Amino acid sequence: MSDEYVYDEVTGDWRPASEMAQLQAAAATTVSRDSAGNILADGDQVVLIKDLDVKGAGQTIKRGTLIRSIRLTDNPDEIDCKFESIKGLVLRTEFVRKR
Repeated sequence: MSDEYVYDEVTGDWRPASEMAQLQAAAATTVSRDSAGNILADGDQVVLIKDLDVKGAGQTIKRGTLIRSIRLTDNPDEIDCKFESIKGLVLRTEFVRKR
């Protein structure tokens, strides 16, 4: 066999490089969706569908709050966003709806 093997950190196994390349390509095409199933993209505006307590900030963001200019993360279930007084706010996509 002429195929090189690469260590897969997720499973802990050595796998063919071609197989790992296919898995990485599939992971790169993951899509982030909001609570209603709409596809999210960088720069979208979203609205909260639930009151959320922000850990470490000691405040609650109310339902209906508009969050502007989101950024997608490596995890399709999370988005990075800016909010008034909270830096580095990460929200789960299950709690937002695309505007």
